[in-house]
Amino acid sequence: MNVAAYDILVVGAGPAGTSAALAASRRGVRVLIVERRRAVGLPVRCAEYIPAMLRGQLGLDSGYVVQKVVGMRTFVAGQAVKETAAPGYVIRRDLFDQALADAAVQSGAELRCATRATAINTRGEVTLTPKEGPAFSVRPQVIIGADGPHSTVGSWVGAVNRGLIPGVQQTLPLVAPLTHTEIYFDPEITAGYGWLFPKGQLANVGLGMLPPTEGNLTIRRMLDRFVSRLSDQGKICGSAVGHAAGWIPVEPMRSALYGNILLVGAAAGHSHPITGAGVFAAVTCGRMAGEYAARAVAAGTLALLSSYDQEWQDLLGNTLALARKRREQMETHWSDFPSIVRRSWVAFREYYV
Repeated sequence: MNVAAYDILVVGAGPAGTSAALAASRRGVRVLIVERRRAVGLPVRCAEYIPAMLRGQLGLDSGYVVQKVVGMRTFVAGQAVKETAAPGYVIRRDLFDQALADAAVQSGAELRCATRATAINTRGEVTLTPKEGPAFSVRPQVIIGADGPHSTVGSWVGAVNRGLIPGVQQTLPLVAPLTHTEIYFDPEITAGYGWLFPKGQLANVGLGMLPPTEGNLTIRRMLDRFVSRLSDQGKICGSAVGHAAGWIPVEPMRSALYGNILLVGAAAGHSHPITGAGVFAAVTCGRMAGEYAARAVAAGTLALLSSYDQEWQDLLGNTLALARKRREQMETHWSDFPSIVRRSWVAFREYYV
């Protein structure tokens, strides 16, 4: 079997992978992106909010933006509503992912969809298996694993996400436009929260929480109850026009570097353990990984890759460590809801004390 040589192989064409590919290809190295799905960005598994500063950093056409939001309202059972300034955008995540992928390709990266990275051998050759056609092998100098919370690349080096919680979501019509995202805490939403993110005439309504353990209750049934509650409050109406589900990493990796393999985004546990937010970290860490990978290739030394592990931890380490500590407290003491809830959410001063 002929083995194609690439400077960098990126596994996964989400925001982390395409940001890495874009940064690397701009430095003139040969990059291959493989994506197991047939189309980049589909199906969507995201609440679809991004902070305002991210849009400005990307420099992409803004066709993926659905609406602007000015803040966040936090609803806690039995307490007054907390309103916080949190400017950002609710987006079409599929269009966002596709815009990043297009930018990477325009910069010189090669993209193959419907193709899985299935194995790596002792010579560092990676077997790629398309859904149609024969498998083939590539020999990259650097591999960037951006293939989500159940990362195949991570499994090759024993770096498996140890903390994952489920998230489920429906997209429904809004009764009236909203300018704020809404967050809901309730004792029955165990160690997690519900959300309503306005998306023009629609809203993404979801739950991220520990799975229910009582009776026949499931997280999907919990979501149905939450949707009914918001419908009774006159915020949403009608039937769901979309569904999404996925796993949210809630424990960051201690290291995201393993020889010539870098992990980024959800594959490295870069999602925030409390909020579940991951797009900003995915784009930022992806860009870092791509730049250091390209520098290492150009210099002919993998030693430069260690700077990636140091830089992402310098930027996000303390934030993720505090969030992980709060999640551990949240899961352990949720039965004492009135005392623990304000230490469990970023909008409250108690979270930071």
